[in-house]
Amino acid sequence: MRRRAVVPSTLSLLGLVRHMAGVERWWFRRALALEDVPLLYSTDEDPDADFNDIDAAGVDEAFATWRAECDLARAIVDARGLDETGRQRSGEPVSLRWILVHMIEEYSRHNGHADLLRERIDGETGYLP
Repeated sequence: MRRRAVVPSTLSLLGLVRHMAGVERWWFRRALALEDVPLLYSTDEDPDADFNDIDAAGVDEAFATWRAECDLARAIVDARGLDETGRQRSGEPVSLRWILVHMIEEYSRHNGHADLLRERIDGETGYLP
């Protein structure tokens, strides 16, 4: 999960799980629900710490964090209508509808990355049995 299979990129499967946990938190809790919760991994010094700071990161912890953020996101979505808004980083309003479409794009892009990383690591192509 920690292997960076496409040097010099810092992408790894573990980094992708951590990144998506942070993305779930950002869009649903911080942007939409306006919760004042800290970022999970990113810092001012290292905005890509979700990918860069994985040497001591736990795989089970990363998946548990991602699952917890997904559960919280689902509860936030369930309590709102598609046209309800939150705020982007810029302060501009953003609708739940837009966030959901963006999340489809985000997961699609990163699932593609994960597939390429897995193929580079184990040599398998296509669907695994």
